[in-house]
Amino acid sequence: MSYILKSILLLLIMSIVLPCWSTKLPDEFARSGIAVGVVVEDLQKSVDFYTNVIGMVQVREFSVDVEKARKMGLSNGQSFDIKVLKLINSEDASEWKLMSFSKKSEATKQGYIPEKNGFRYVTIFVKSMKPVLERIRKYGVKTMGETPLMLDANRQFVSVRDPDGNFVELIGPK
Repeated sequence: MSYILKSILLLLIMSIVLPCWSTKLPDEFARSGIAVGVVVEDLQKSVDFYTNVIGMVQVREFSVDVEKARKMGLSNGQSFDIKVLKLINSEDASEWKLMSFSKKSEATKQGYIPEKNGFRYVTIFVKSMKPVLERIRKYGVKTMGETPLMLDANRQFVSVRDPDGNFVELIGPK
């Protein structure tokens, strides 16, 4: 077979096989990340924890007025402010949306994950645990159980709680 025919055949095969391996999003999703709303007791305290200790960045903030909150079914007549955090400032990065209604948190009453239903923890994968552990120590955040500990030969695990008692797991190379 001539070089040209082999090249054409290879291109045809690649045009059939490569699309099968793509990571294209299903057509109904506009982004690859998700946005999670977290109701906290003290908005600024939580923003400080997630930015200073965990390392997230605040990318924007906005308010939802009483009428819009009611029409959207989000509250029964309360306006609220939202501060949006991300692990990286990228359009497709998942959003961690913190908001407060100045209510006492009930998450702090749980001792372990299986004690209540619903969202119980978030897992964040990092490139290196060293800077994370340095910030945890710097800000005096207590680690859970006997963490940090090694999950395997390469990955370290640490679990902490945010100011409202929600579990935050961090996993990455030591």
